[in-house]
Amino acid sequence: QVQLVESGGGLVQPGGSLRLSCAASGSIVSINVMGWYRQAPGKERELVASITSGGITEYGDSIEGRFTISRDNAKNTVYLQMNSLKPGDTAVYYCNFVNFRGTHWGQGTQVTVSS
Repeated sequence: QVQLVESGGGLVQPGGSLRLSCAASGSIVSINVMGWYRQAPGKERELVASITSGGITEYGDSIEGRFTISRDNAKNTVYLQMNSLKPGDTAVYYCNFVNFRGTHWGQGTQVTVSS
């Protein structure tokens, strides 16, 4: 089993920045993919960004170069630096962990972009 602990969400004004963190613990296998998805009210969950244990990244189409994903393999932690936030980025952000044993989700952290 893998446990995911997310932190860093909150309320920010348009144009502001936030940094999300997600620490994984438990049955960690070195080869894995960690990432962030988000779900806004009435919409489907969508990929924000992901990063493999080897450092290969993928970003969702709506990110438009504003977010950066990174990870610290020694700490089994993934980070999402979000800049130039827009009201359309408001959603619950979920940490995701995938290895050959399966997929795990965090409980989610709310990000609200509003003036």
